Amino acid sequence: MHDTTGQTLAALKISASLLQEDCKQYPSALRSVSEVVALADQAINEIRTMSYLLHPPLLDEVGFRCAAEWYVEGFSKRSGIDVTFDFPAEHQRLPIAVETTLFRILQESLTNVHRHSKAKHARVRYLLRREYTILEIRDFGCGISGERLAGLREVNGETGVGLAGMQERLNELNGKLELESGVHGTTVRAIVPLPITMPYLQARDCGQVSQCASAD
Repeated sequence: MHDTTGQTLAALKISASLLQEDCKQYPSALRSVSEVVALADQAINEIRTMSYLLHPPLLDEVGFRCAAEWYVEGFSKRSGIDVTFDFPAEHQRLPIAVETTLFRILQESLTNVHRHSKAKHARVRYLLRREYTILEIRDFGCGISGERLAGLREVNGETGVGLAGMQERLNELNGKLELESGVHGTTVRAIVPLPITMPYLQARDCGQVSQCASAD
């Protein structure tokens, strides 16, 4: 998507930009061409975002912790929501199924924060222990009404596609999803048990994430 449609849109933007220069002396035509350039920019950004979401960048290469830090920083810049994160200093790799699930839950939770919470600030915490790992996303927004929250907590309630997807992913890992909300905001907490005998994978330095991201 990024390498095909994205490149086509980039070529369209270049052509429209050149036409924009030729139309400077024709105000009405310039406005129309400028709209085309703006739409091309919007489409390019949407393609980049879709590609970014479909395949978690750097997740396979450097693991959840580094990819999550990068995603949180990017989300904060794009949304205007100040997101702080509290991650452990150690960088242990987990099985890819666990890392992918945690990453998808992070994405969906922050998307919900952006769409529904009206929050200006949020916090992401990641705790890693030998027996389990916990990912917690908390916003400091308007919260969810008690009636709606009760419905979301019901097994057969109107959970919505996003929350249902989180629960389904965690069920496959024997994990648990907790949802809390009040007047001071909402907290989503994913808890995933880890086999005690699970071999940890070799982790790479998170410093390489920023280098790769800058080169993208």
